Amino acid sequence: MTSFHTPLARPLTAILRHRPEDFLVEEIPATLPEGEGEHVWLSIRKRGMNTDTVAALLGRIAGVPRRAVGYAGRKDRHAVTTQWFSVHLPGREAPIWSEHLPPEVEILEARRHRRKLQTGHLQGNRFLLVLRHCEGDRDAAQARLAMMQQRGVPNFFGAQRFGRDGGNIARAEALFQGTLQVRDQKLRGIYLSAARSEIFNRVLAARLEDGTWDHALPGDALQLDGRGSFFIYQEDDPTVPERLAAQALHVTGPLWGRGDPATTGAVAALESDVVATVPVLARGLEAAGLTQERRALRIRPQALTWEWEEEQTLRLGFTLPAGAFATTLVEVFADTGADGGEG
Repeated sequence: MTSFHTPLARPLTAILRHRPEDFLVEEIPATLPEGEGEHVWLSIRKRGMNTDTVAALLGRIAGVPRRAVGYAGRKDRHAVTTQWFSVHLPGREAPIWSEHLPPEVEILEARRHRRKLQTGHLQGNRFLLVLRHCEGDRDAAQARLAMMQQRGVPNFFGAQRFGRDGGNIARAEALFQGTLQVRDQKLRGIYLSAARSEIFNRVLAARLEDGTWDHALPGDALQLDGRGSFFIYQEDDPTVPERLAAQALHVTGPLWGRGDPATTGAVAALESDVVATVPVLARGLEAAGLTQERRALRIRPQALTWEWEEEQTLRLGFTLPAGAFATTLVEVFADTGADGGEG
């Protein structure tokens, strides 16, 4: 069972995350704290620590349960990242955070707000990455980057979704076949997510190989950029090719579950053929009660820039929407041997 499809030949090999400062992430919040309310929002810069560890630490310092601490999204551990957290402290003064935090965690700002920070409540993330010890065809790498800037990036779920050596797929199969019992609902959700991601990646790989990942076919479900809604393309709108080229529209792939896929005709047949290669995963997701959803087959990176600092050192800058992974973008043009991060 495969777990991370990258059918494109990559012109470079490189080392990513040689040190945490080579992977800078800045969260773009959807909301900023207003200055009053029961929740204390904290803008935090952390180095070499994952988001859940910091959230648990804040809860202990404040003397509140872990569920009283919120954040919008998990950030990479092997990185320097900036993101917001919230801590529920109704009618209480906030502790002096800096007296209890390790040097790897720095409070940049603290303000109150009326609501808890919810998972997914962010616009996206800004990244500044440094790839070191780059070897290969620099001209081809720059051509690939220019293509990504113009056409977008195949929106594969990265290796982090599948666990070490892709083990989450085997566990999902065992769960669906009844040979693995999982009582932890969070862990069960991880395996379900891996199964969905595997099917999506296989469909995207097929569309990438036939050159239609960013071109609409009759029966495709097309999604507006930055929106969750979609419509079915029947060649009845002559503006669609132009809007796809401008990345205002995206072809979508299935997040598998119960019900009939939204696509029709040859597209539905292609997706059905792919699903037939992983029947245990497909039937298991349906039996688990998940329903059909759609996800864009490509990411639209904003402000993608690159610069060679030295012969073998490449600096990248870009912004991605919420839910997209920087490692997915990098792995389109450089083999880093990365096992991904939290995103």
